[in-house]
Amino acid sequence: MSTSYDVAVRAEATLGEGPTWDPATGRLLWLDILGSRLHTYDPSTGRRTVRVTDQHVGAAKPRAGGGLVLNLRDGVGLLDADGAFRWLHHEPVPGRRANDAAVAPDGSLWAGTMRYDEAPGGGTLSRFTGDGTAEVFLDDVAVSNGTGWSPDHSLMYYIDSPTRRVDVFSFTDGRISDRRPFVEIEEGAGFPDGLTVDADGCVWVALWDGGAVRRYTPTGELDRVITLPTPRVTACAFGGPDLTDLYITTARVGLSSPHPVAGSLLVIPNAGKGTPQPAFKG
Repeated sequence: MSTSYDVAVRAEATLGEGPTWDPATGRLLWLDILGSRLHTYDPSTGRRTVRVTDQHVGAAKPRAGGGLVLNLRDGVGLLDADGAFRWLHHEPVPGRRANDAAVAPDGSLWAGTMRYDEAPGGGTLSRFTGDGTAEVFLDDVAVSNGTGWSPDHSLMYYIDSPTRRVDVFSFTDGRISDRRPFVEIEEGAGFPDGLTVDADGCVWVALWDGGAVRRYTPTGELDRVITLPTPRVTACAFGGPDLTDLYITTARVGLSSPHPVAGSLLVIPNAGKGTPQPAFKG
């Protein structure tokens, strides 16, 4: 396994986030939340695209029929392959925006929100289905962040960043239960942000203000640390045709003297082995 990083896309994203591999197009999707930009990157050609969104965008995930589902400031929307947009669920809340989201094994979208001032209890985690049904599962979070599932789909991992924990739920028939701590990030090591789960069931966690990505075994044991030169590491995901390259997003926001790679999309080739991610059924 490699630990040295390459710069996949040199950029100055204010708040780079949400790396997601789209197997249908062979591209890596990622975002600048506060810059209202949706980026794509094709590692086979180096081709990049940038789409400006009408509002802050927290996540973009492939849809089963083509196009994307977007977690936006004012709700969840559908972007068709031809560029047409429509709201799936429109629910503006003053002072609140979208943050990270993930597609569950059943094809539903679990989308988080947070207040711009990061007030405790101001955010939510909700489940959305393709017919527009929305159900709030957590209504008392501060900064809703990384969400992912174990390879056998029996567990859902979740991060509310200020808690400094990765929690785990039992996951059955699209429902969560029995919330308990999985790992706790020690003081001084940063805050857990985005996460991904690999084919061995290990959980990879990006550390905001920690300048690192950590991998934890299914029993919660720390077994690998990838140190990066910029402190605001936001999220990670496996991509590439074989899902062996770990893509990592970073941020520049709040840094008085940002490192040259801050805000760029980084990649660690041959870092491990990811699992195919489901597309949104809608």
